[in-house]
Amino acid sequence: MIEDDQARPADKQTAVAGGPATATDPELTGPPGPPERNGPSPARRPRTPDPRELGFTPQRPVPWLAPLLLVSTGLRTLLALLFGAYLDKRELQNSLPSEVHRQVGPDGDLWLDYVADLGDGFNATYTVAYLLSRAELEVDGTRLPRGQMLVMGGDQVYPTASGAAYENRCKGPYQAALPQPPVDGTAPALYAVPGNHDWYDGLTAFLRLFVRRRDDSIGGWHTPQSRSYFAVELPANWWLYGIDGQSGAYLDDPQLIYFEKAAERLDADSRVILVVPEPSWVKSGDHPEAYDAIDYFIRTVVAPSGAQVRLLLSGDLHHYARYTGPDRELITCGGGGAYLFPTHKLPERIQVPPPDTLVRRSSPSRSYDLAGRYPEAERSRRYAWGIFHRLPRRNPGFATLLGVLHTMLMLTMAGVALPRVEPTAQRLFSIPLVIVLAVTMLGAAFFAKPPSANGKRHVRHWILGVGHGIAHVALAAGGAWAWLQLPFWDAAWPMPAVAAAVVYGPVAGFVASQLVALYLLVAGAFGVNLNELFAGQGIEDAKSFVRFHIAADGTLTGYPVAVDRISRRWRAEPDGAPDDAWLSPEQAPRFRLAEAPFTIR
Repeated sequence: MIEDDQARPADKQTAVAGGPATATDPELTGPPGPPERNGPSPARRPRTPDPRELGFTPQRPVPWLAPLLLVSTGLRTLLALLFGAYLDKRELQNSLPSEVHRQVGPDGDLWLDYVADLGDGFNATYTVAYLLSRAELEVDGTRLPRGQMLVMGGDQVYPTASGAAYENRCKGPYQAALPQPPVDGTAPALYAVPGNHDWYDGLTAFLRLFVRRRDDSIGGWHTPQSRSYFAVELPANWWLYGIDGQSGAYLDDPQLIYFEKAAERLDADSRVILVVPEPSWVKSGDHPEAYDAIDYFIRTVVAPSGAQVRLLLSGDLHHYARYTGPDRELITCGGGGAYLFPTHKLPERIQVPPPDTLVRRSSPSRSYDLAGRYPEAERSRRYAWGIFHRLPRRNPGFATLLGVLHTMLMLTMAGVALPRVEPTAQRLFSIPLVIVLAVTMLGAAFFAKPPSANGKRHVRHWILGVGHGIAHVALAAGGAWAWLQLPFWDAAWPMPAVAAAVVYGPVAGFVASQLVALYLLVAGAFGVNLNELFAGQGIEDAKSFVRFHIAADGTLTGYPVAVDRISRRWRAEPDGAPDDAWLSPEQAPRFRLAEAPFTIR
């Protein structure tokens, strides 16, 4: 395993890049001068993309509909829901330092990058990391320097958190993109908030990677945070608060106390960027309670100081979308590497907080209009039609499972329909028919809206789910009729079952996968199973991140970068400079601005 390349100070209170800390306030961690360059010699650069050279194993995209993955992820999700409160480590973090950080560039301004939902397949994750690590990007004729600060907005690893998963899907790619601090000696800072996938192990692996006193770096990025949440002072009286929402749970007392103390520095001219794990402003349409925690935080922590929250940032939904309103911008940017999520079903206008919230003292509800999205709505619709060829290709295990289930259902129906059959086989195939049909119908109905899913269950969920189940039963009945026309059924037992598994199963699996694809396409048009429609495709292209610039006069400008096509072939750069990426693309990724730059003053 390749070790971290640069020796780091053990005390994070003096380990943030920029200017000196405020001497009168030991809790305000200011950045020191450039780190020393005469430490241990850098690790040997890889000569090939072989994992033994890289020190980590590049991963394929997560096959989200793979049967074993569905079962394991479902179990972990269930355990997180049932026992999440018992595994909540946030209150234990009260014993960790309560540092308030400071990030200001040498010219009194700051370049800040935001990326989220990144720990998936290597090609997409590393493409984004590679672009973030470049000293400068020229995007549509505009030169954008690398961020002096990088914020990861949640779900740094998929499908579930573990030390090995973080190493292979997050730390490894980002270390390969920026192995050491830039040659000018200034290490960019990296902060991260946990998302729901980071919480599946109770936040253990997240804390070990991003919150540590030794080796506090990921390649050339320095990781100064001391908890799973953080407050950072930015130039011109801007502040950035990163909140740990623990998969939508309440905000714990130690976290609230930490931010209340940090908010003592705010005044009526302060402007706050709030980084949260999920875009509850979008989700509150179906989940009115989703925005309650954010609204509570703004009302009780920020508002008493007179400061204004001018920007809300989140990932979780794997696309870029910006809503603009009279008081703030609401931005979702989860394009760091995970499968694409559609944009064509986004509401054109939302009300935040939602009018039907049950909170009695909620903030006044305001309207926000959709001002930008990526991919564009028409392109998102075209992507949806790709489900027919991508579903079986990306998820062969799912198609196999469908083949097995349909083979069993067909044999059951055939055993009931054909009177001339051995008694043993008759009992084997006829007894479970009612049960199999019931399981098929219930499974299809709950697939449209699982009982564990949050939000309202509408009539459309039942209609689409039951219709999906009927379609599968009809497919099995047609398959049973066709199978009985073939000579296999007359063979001696168990040849009919063997022949069905070898001949019928693969064909039924493919046809059933196309039926599921058709259902997902139709259901998606009604806003049902949109996640499954795109998760089943695992689209690696159409990634995004946002590069912000805070000028010395306080003007914040956002540059949303859209990566239309990622790179898929890489070559090692063994003779590169110490801070050069270990791997460079054989074909450069295509990127542009997702929308015109926007400003906040």
